[in-house]
Amino acid sequence: MFRKNRVERLLWVAVILGIACLTLYFFLYKRWEKEQEDKARFVHYTAFGIDIPTGYHIHGIDVSSHQDAIFWPSVKAMKVQETQMGFVYIKASEGLNDADKKFRLNWEKAKEAGMVCGAYHFFLATKSGKQQAQNFINQVQLQQGDLPPVLDIEQLYGVKPELMRARAKEWLNKVEEHYGVKPIIYSYADFYERNLGKEFDDYPLWVAHYFEPENPRVSRSWTFWQYSDQGRVDGIRSSVDFNVFNGDSAAWKKIIIK
Repeated sequence: MFRKNRVERLLWVAVILGIACLTLYFFLYKRWEKEQEDKARFVHYTAFGIDIPTGYHIHGIDVSSHQDAIFWPSVKAMKVQETQMGFVYIKASEGLNDADKKFRLNWEKAKEAGMVCGAYHFFLATKSGKQQAQNFINQVQLQQGDLPPVLDIEQLYGVKPELMRARAKEWLNKVEEHYGVKPIIYSYADFYERNLGKEFDDYPLWVAHYFEPENPRVSRSWTFWQYSDQGRVDGIRSSVDFNVFNGDSAAWKKIIIK
């Protein structure tokens, strides 16, 4: 009996110590997170550091945990001549199980700052499209005023193009069924035309094509253009991807989730 009571006491001590350690960890992590955000608060640039293509009125960025802490009010407030960042695509997930460690914080803070937000999934062609779609769905709750979900396809990873396309369609179909909105495909111009092409032309395209002054060189219509990965914006310490929307305010209202 004595031995049993002693074991129980030791178990309770272990539980209490475990709770105390977790509490201390979260306290220290939150403090560190706040310190990183404070550092980002004081990051200011005199310009975006890149050439901004003319003729576009709706500008934005895309981010992931690689940008570390972001002070979103500064991102939203920065304006150079008539150019100001109004939307952001935020990495939510990758592969079967990975969630971007900054997604939830960026999603919350960017919205608080008044940014129009969208989420994207980094696609691994070696894995099931359906399971990757479920990973994205587990991370992202879309609502009125958000941008459509995005499938980011950049590499084959040794997979044959036809298998990659089949798995991509699995992701696209499952995500469209879940959210009730047609997803957007993100890809580099050359990769899209070599490995995706006509089978996916019904989907809106977010095309990455750098060093082009006015528009991307791609044979089909496009919705977003990522024209540089070297932009600078207040509130972010590292370089960041810059994008434009291909349309006016009326077209913008149509693409936003209703």
